[in-house]
Amino acid sequence: MLLEESREAVVVLDAEGRVIAASRRARQSLEGVREGEQLPPELLRGERALVVPYSVDGRTEQLVYLSQVGDLAAYEELRSGFTAAVSHELRTPLARLLSLLELALLPGENVAELVEGARREVEQIRELIDEVLFLSELESGARVVSLGATPIMPVLREVVSDLDERAARAGVTLSAEGDADAAIEVRPRMLRVVAQNLAENALRYAGPATTARLLVERAPEQVVLSIADDGAGVSETDLPRLFERFYRTDRSRASRGTGLGLAIVKHVVTSAGGTVEARGGPGRGLEVRCCFPTR
Repeated sequence: MLLEESREAVVVLDAEGRVIAASRRARQSLEGVREGEQLPPELLRGERALVVPYSVDGRTEQLVYLSQVGDLAAYEELRSGFTAAVSHELRTPLARLLSLLELALLPGENVAELVEGARREVEQIRELIDEVLFLSELESGARVVSLGATPIMPVLREVVSDLDERAARAGVTLSAEGDADAAIEVRPRMLRVVAQNLAENALRYAGPATTARLLVERAPEQVVLSIADDGAGVSETDLPRLFERFYRTDRSRASRGTGLGLAIVKHVVTSAGGTVEARGGPGRGLEVRCCFPTR
C-alpha cells in the first residue's frame, strides 16, 4: 500500500532487474514499467535513478526511485499557472462584490436586494476557495483509496437527498439507481465528492425541465459510476476539455460554477487508478463516466 500510494515514481526490482512492484505514478508516467518485465535500461542511466539494494528472506532486491528530468521546473510552472488562474477567477466576484457595496451607499437604492447580491458573491468566493484548498489537499497526497470496499448506492442516495431542494429550484429531476451491491476501494469522503460534483455540474448546466440520472453499473474488472442528463449538451470540441481546471464552455460562463468540479472528479478517479470521459453533443445532453478498477 505504501508503494502503491507513493507520490513518487518508485519500482522494486528482483536480482535479474525485473519489476516486482511499481507505484501508480511510475506505471502512469513512465513508459515500459510493467510487473514481471525488465525495467527499461534508459531509466537507470545518469542521475535519473536512485538505487537502494537490500536483501529480504535471502533474496536480493532493489528499491529504485526514478526522478523525471524537469520535474521541478514543470511543478513550478504548474504552481505559478494555477496561482495566476485562481487570482483571475477571484477578481470577477470580488469586483462584483465591491460594485454592489458601493451601490448600497447611494441614496434611493434597494439596500436589501444589493446586500443579498453581495452575499451570493461571498458564497461564490467561499466555494472557489474551498475547492482550491481541496485540490491542494489531493495534490499533497491525501489518501483516496480505502483499505476496504465502499458501497456506492448509499452515498448516491445521500447526495440526491441533500441536493433535492436545489434540484427543484433548477428544474432538474435528479435520481440515483443501479447495482445495489456495487462497491469500490475509495474512501467514502472521496466517493461523495465525486458524486456531488457530478450532480452539481448537471444541476448547473443541464437546464430547466430536464432529468439527470446517477447510475452505477458493474462491468468486467471495473465499476462504472456515471451521470447522464438530457439537457442542452456541449459541443464535441468542448468535451475533451471539460476536466481542465477553470475551463468553461461559452454557455456556462455566466453560471456560478467555479470551473473546478469536474477537475476534482478527474483527480480523485485517476488517483484511484480509474479513468473519466465525457460523451454527448449539442442537443444530446451530457454523460460523464467514471470507471473504477476492481481488485
